[in-house]
Amino acid sequence: MTNLAHNLLRTAALHPDRPAVKLDEQVLSYADLRDAAARMATLLRGLGVEPGDRVGVQLPNVPAFPVACYGALLAGATVVPMNPLLKAREVEYYLGDSGARVVVVGDQMPEAAQQAGAAMGTKVVVVGPMGPGELPDEPTELVEREDHDTAVILYTSGTTGKPKGAELTHFNLASNARTSAETLTELGPDDVVMGCLPLFHVFGMTCGLNASVLTGACLTLIPRFDGGKALHVIERDRVTVFEGVPTMYSAMLHTPTRADADVSTLRACVSGGAAMPVEVMRAFEREFDCIILEGYGLSETSPVASFNHPHAERKPGTIGTPVRGVQLRLVDADGEDVAEGEIGEIAIRGEGLMKGYWNKPVATDDAIPDGWLRTGDLATRDAHGYYTIVDRKKEMIIRGGYNVYPREIEEALYEHPAVAEVAVIGLKHADLGEEVGAAVVLKPGAVAEPAELREYVKSRVAAYKYPRHVWLVESLPKGPTGKILRREVQPPPEIGGRI
Repeated sequence: MTNLAHNLLRTAALHPDRPAVKLDEQVLSYADLRDAAARMATLLRGLGVEPGDRVGVQLPNVPAFPVACYGALLAGATVVPMNPLLKAREVEYYLGDSGARVVVVGDQMPEAAQQAGAAMGTKVVVVGPMGPGELPDEPTELVEREDHDTAVILYTSGTTGKPKGAELTHFNLASNARTSAETLTELGPDDVVMGCLPLFHVFGMTCGLNASVLTGACLTLIPRFDGGKALHVIERDRVTVFEGVPTMYSAMLHTPTRADADVSTLRACVSGGAAMPVEVMRAFEREFDCIILEGYGLSETSPVASFNHPHAERKPGTIGTPVRGVQLRLVDADGEDVAEGEIGEIAIRGEGLMKGYWNKPVATDDAIPDGWLRTGDLATRDAHGYYTIVDRKKEMIIRGGYNVYPREIEEALYEHPAVAEVAVIGLKHADLGEEVGAAVVLKPGAVAEPAELREYVKSRVAAYKYPRHVWLVESLPKGPTGKILRREVQPPPEIGGRI
């Protein structure tokens, strides 16, 4: 098996009539999904897509996403998933950097992709929730790919520079989906998986979509997460596996009707994407009589790297132990192993490790200097091999499970004519975990209100990224070289504490 799409063809042959994906009352069986994806591949080939070309997919959690994703894979193309909330200039960067020939976008919010497509010469295909209104009659046969060929380019970013495209191969994604399905969630064809994690994110794509397709499980989708809706779908569709970020668990826990929900079918709950507060974990488990298993991973690792495994001791507050086919180490600044109990940077290698950053060999060498990915996350390891994250070397903000990179928001603020200097930091938030805040120094003689600056950024970046809190300061703390020291920036008392 090489092309990841082989999983769909095999499952559709074994279980053609089983439900593959659901959106409330709308259902695609595995045969339906296979046929729609094969015809989607024909549509893409008709638009000039050749094996190895990139195809953007900017869709929410609707059946059209797996149709487009697997359609592109069947055609031998590389999928470039994009958040449907991205604005035109953000989409333009993704299309331009990846060289995408086509982008598939939902009909509810097509404007950003259409603007970006026009600017970059990228063809735009607008589809409904179930896929294109019309598909070619002839299906495309699967185009074989090699294990090391790139299946997906997932854009991620550090605290500096533009987003980088992590190249995940067919082998990377197939291996991680199989490891997740077999050793973590133990999926089978009778399972129903909650599809509330964004499919354009590697967690939802691998552990939700790809693992379900591999095993013949049903993925029931929620395009926009709501705690009450999630509890309703769990009861209605008899969901057996819930996968989410901590804020989703918190939202369900705080839903007024939670006591009325029947969640007795749940047998496995998985959390990742951000640290799960132990208090939230324990409260959820008490309320819903279930166990949450927490794991850890990155876009660059396809993603799952470590996990509190289902048949091993669970240690709340830890990220567990390495998963099958993956190795973890803790290293110091020189790349040497640290002693047990000491803090070190997590370094990862194994079957899920990306090929590299798309067209960025220097960034790839910096991230993987010796075959081990430097994650930027600082952790300890106990005598039993369980890892606990203690801090982030990077200054990324994780807001409700979404990554927000300070430099990107700062650059947007710097475009405002009144702004001289800015520092974006993470603030504590009870439900989201972290909120985005910005301290701004205005140019001499310039005038701007915090609300004006907030709205300015809001119009330029995705809705989850813009700073909800903006405050004006006379100056920002700086180091000896003049570099702004984000770590020393403090918000006003009325806003609350920083992370």
